[in-house]
Amino acid sequence: MTHPELVICEYCDSVWRRSELDDDEIARCGRCRAVLYRASRLDLDQLLALTLAAAIVFVIANVSPVIRIAVSGMHNEANLLQSIAALSRGSGLIVGLVAAATLFVVPLLQIVLLGWVLVFARARRRAPGFAFAMRWLHRIRPWSMTEVFLLGVLVAIVKLSGMLSVIAGPGTYATVILTGLITLIAKRDVRTLWDRLPADEAVVFGE
Repeated sequence: MTHPELVICEYCDSVWRRSELDDDEIARCGRCRAVLYRASRLDLDQLLALTLAAAIVFVIANVSPVIRIAVSGMHNEANLLQSIAALSRGSGLIVGLVAAATLFVVPLLQIVLLGWVLVFARARRRAPGFAFAMRWLHRIRPWSMTEVFLLGVLVAIVKLSGMLSVIAGPGTYATVILTGLITLIAKRDVRTLWDRLPADEAVVFGE
């Protein structure tokens, strides 16, 4: 039996009564100050649309060249996956694996799992594997590092521009958009779906 009017702090197990928040407000635990839940202007349809847009941009960011370098009439370019593969050779294997996990695997899982949950939530029911998807969405959220990668690309462009002809490719611009979309998506506390989508009831999300 669920109690949508109550919320339990995941860090200290304190129980609090849920209250309505204004847009972008955050409810914190009165005992340990951890975030309990967030308010957002995004409803279910908008969140699903942003997730689908993130999926499209994610593909573009990974298959398009991130940076193009030219010198003495010769040029070279690489996308994110090619960069990770090159980084994984030889002694850089561990760094390459970390980069693959934080720049590719984690964002991909975020988009796929969230999209899976939201498609069924729009039909007012829980997705198959709902509990698994929700737990992993919570666990992997801190490990997405697209903004760190973007900062690294910008630093590389600035550092190399004095010696070579360096141009940011479509993959860089796609990564900028992807970082913004993931930030917007992360502001929506999807943990409320635990209470709003009971397996045997139809509910209206976002009201």
